[in-house]
Amino acid sequence: MKKNIIVTGASKGLGLVITKTLLQNNYKVFAINRSISKELEFLKKDYEDNLQILQYDLSNTSDIQKFIFKDFIGLKTPLHGFVNNAAIAYDDIITNMNIELLEQMFRVNVYSPLLITKYVIRQMLFSRIKGSIIHVSSISAHTGYKGLAMYASSKGALEAFSKNTAREWGEKGIRSNALVAGFMQTNMSDALSADQKVRIYNRTSLKKPTTTQSVANMIEFLLSENSISITGQNIHVDSGTI
Repeated sequence: MKKNIIVTGASKGLGLVITKTLLQNNYKVFAINRSISKELEFLKKDYEDNLQILQYDLSNTSDIQKFIFKDFIGLKTPLHGFVNNAAIAYDDIITNMNIELLEQMFRVNVYSPLLITKYVIRQMLFSRIKGSIIHVSSISAHTGYKGLAMYASSKGALEAFSKNTAREWGEKGIRSNALVAGFMQTNMSDALSADQKVRIYNRTSLKKPTTTQSVANMIEFLLSENSISITGQNIHVDSGTI
């Protein structure tokens, strides 16, 4: 049976690489995105039968079940995996914290993934599937960077949720892991200056950014049967930052 995987934030950056990698490995991807890029549209032409696309803003937590699960995926569609990749960054020093921006980030980075996980597990149980859930976290939750305290807190929340999900549902064969990604060359890191990037990369063992393809490859491994005994872990793909 072809494996059905939900990927959020699939339109660009890491999410696009994850989606392409999964399609190349014969998964069917349900891609959920705030906007639809030309690159994702090109992928749709190449993988017409295996890629379904939904434009949805994950800051809308109220309609997740209706629009994503009832209308888009279908409540009886067997789900084998969920890759929680979508995220927005609210970067600032703590003394400038704005509660409205903080709440918006937590709706996208934390509340929506928790709700999607709820419905994914329900469908895995309904179909008696031993599935895999992967939350893309960040190295900023493990080592400090100025201005990233709020963003890192959202990723730390995901890691705690993932570990407890693994404990709660492991008996049913449902696995949950967090992939702790290092700094990558993505749209989210484009706001950094060249000097800032060099200083960040020099803190790693490899002295260079983490590649999106290496992260995507690890995600495909965690979705596959090859990782059947791996759950409840924070798996670092970070060029040796820690």
